Amino acid sequence: MGPMVMEPGEMGSLSARIYNKVREGLIIGNFAPGDRLLMQDLAEKLGTSITPVREACLRLLSEQALELRSGRFVTVPDLSRARYIQIKVIRTALEGLATELAADHVTPADLELLETFRVSFVKSEKPGNLEEARSSNRAFHFGVYRLSRMPMLIGQIESMWASMGPILNVYYREISRGYTDAEEHDHLIEALRAGNKKKAREAIENDIKRGSPSLLGYFDERGSG
Repeated sequence: MGPMVMEPGEMGSLSARIYNKVREGLIIGNFAPGDRLLMQDLAEKLGTSITPVREACLRLLSEQALELRSGRFVTVPDLSRARYIQIKVIRTALEGLATELAADHVTPADLELLETFRVSFVKSEKPGNLEEARSSNRAFHFGVYRLSRMPMLIGQIESMWASMGPILNVYYREISRGYTDAEEHDHLIEALRAGNKKKAREAIENDIKRGSPSLLGYFDERGSG
């Protein structure tokens, strides 16, 4: 049997699926800074040709979630203080905006769901079940952001999380963390329940900022520019 011929539309949707899969891996911290992804390996693992893999990687390159250092592989950007600070500043602005907008649309059922994610995060982080903690944290944050009802804004935030995921991979594995119990998640739920947009925005901004001293200290120790 000869090779499968794909219509351009099918190829595009396959490329989008691969893009989502790789991006999700970056977001949840499956990759560390400096990791190399061989495009041929990815194609073999996913049981596809290299073309949709290359297309998916090009999309992630344009979003600066990956870097190209050779024609055969892409690289997760190295850990750097300057890159982290840019991501933090952009995340604070975008996620603060999404949270403010969410306060206009939140329902009691939404609050119940967010509470479930919050409890799951705290339960899994205490014993150090990092995979579950990262997954619950993502579910909590995007449970809030989807209430903004602005898919384009959510897409931008996801792009920033794809850049942040590998940094969090290091944060969870190597850095002594002062902020662990996510009390800002409590403050956020309270603010959303009260419909207080300003306090909701402050809670999410503080949540992003509170991991910062540990990370900046880590960069200082390593001398990462």
